[in-house]
Amino acid sequence: MTAGLAAAAVFGAVALKRYSPEISAVLSVSAGAVILVGILLRAVPVVREISQLSERAGLGTVYGTVLLKTIGICFICRFTAETCRDSGQGALASKVELAGKIAVLLIALPLFEDILGIASGLLSVGAG
Repeated sequence: MTAGLAAAAVFGAVALKRYSPEISAVLSVSAGAVILVGILLRAVPVVREISQLSERAGLGTVYGTVLLKTIGICFICRFTAETCRDSGQGALASKVELAGKIAVLLIALPLFEDILGIASGLLSVGAG
């Protein structure tokens, strides 16, 4: 279904581009958004499984939450950047990707804190 929707959107956008580039761009972005929502809805069981696996492994919800948020940011930024590139806005696409990378780093800060805590604990045990 996703491939069919994408193909129909491409054919429609290409046909409209000659007569109305604005409507062609709106069609492309709209089709991309519909496809992204469909993919995200199908990903719900995967998200549940990752959450359950992190709980069973005793990692707590922090690590699973960081993982899921990071994956979400990556998907959304990639989609947005590709949409910008398709619209001829390469510089804007680069800024979206940079913003996504910074957001991932901010979300991962609790993991860095835990790693530093573990490392300092190991160093103090080794020195003692």
